[in-house]
Amino acid sequence: MTPARASVQVVNLGRISYANSLQVQQQYVRQQLDSLSRPLGQAPNTLLLCEHPPVYTVGLRQATYPAEEERRLRRLGAEFFRTNRGGLVTFHGPGQLVCYPVLHLGCFKKSVRWYVCELERTVIKLCGRFGIKASTSPDTGVWVAENKICAIGNCNKRVGVRAV
Repeated sequence: MTPARASVQVVNLGRISYANSLQVQQQYVRQQLDSLSRPLGQAPNTLLLCEHPPVYTVGLRQATYPAEEERRLRRLGAEFFRTNRGGLVTFHGPGQLVCYPVLHLGCFKKSVRWYVCELERTVIKLCGRFGIKASTSPDTGVWVAENKICAIGNCNKRVGVRAV
């Protein structure tokens, strides 16, 4: 008997502020975590899709971004958020597809490294469908030549939440 494949529901949030998308992500994560404590009660794996108005997010290595840099970025007309993800500063804006998977990784494999590699492989395949030659590098994410086309954020080890 073959184990059932995990399904993922796709939710299109449209254009939404980063702050509002964070609230939506937190709701889905809470549902996922709450369902882990109930027998047979698993919340669906979800892929949240959206587009943000101009916003800069800064990861845990924020010490390199002093308040003056934050003010400079805000003067450019974008919001600015310090986040709990890894990495440095990332810009999100109109025309960029942002994906927030909210997944119970136990439905797939429990290795976070496997998960990150799968995200990278998925983006590379998607780029290939559009005739774009993309690849990985020693750094996390997906690249087209010297340009990063996909950044990957942070993850909780039981429920994956990453911006792709």
